[in-house]
Amino acid sequence: MSTDHSKDTLTQRLGVLTRRETEARILIPVVEAMAEAFGKEEVHEVLRKTVVEIARKQGRELAADFGDNPAAFLETLKFWTQDDALEIDVRRDDGRYLDFDVKRCRYAEMYRALGVPELGRLLSCNRDFALIEGFNESASLTREQTIMEGAPCCTFRYDFGALTDEEPR
Repeated sequence: MSTDHSKDTLTQRLGVLTRRETEARILIPVVEAMAEAFGKEEVHEVLRKTVVEIARKQGRELAADFGDNPAAFLETLKFWTQDDALEIDVRRDDGRYLDFDVKRCRYAEMYRALGVPELGRLLSCNRDFALIEGFNESASLTREQTIMEGAPCCTFRYDFGALTDEEPR
């Protein structure tokens, strides 16, 4: 029997908030030093691309573990909300659309407390579109605003296409 030691289970064990804070505390001095040496825009673009690819891969892994339908995606939110990291108000969950507002975001609070809200956008908010793309290629996300950028709430509007509970994938 072969075990896949490369599978990342840290998020499931720690929760996303603890993981993001640990990553940020390691990355902040590295990103700042690299930005000084190579230029902020260039370093941030490399960081953005890297985080997007990581998120896409994580989305694929979540779909493999939970399924790639709206109910399964809603179930995976437990990792992001663990330890009261997010306060979510689900607006619609009808088998095709999953709409929710984030009313409190401790990720934004954490990045602000660390003095790097712009890195919060790169390291956390930047993941959302790629994550759903990896999770389900038929799904899309529309987000008009985020707390990280100063809005009163984050507006997540997912469309899972023609999927219904009667047509599992």
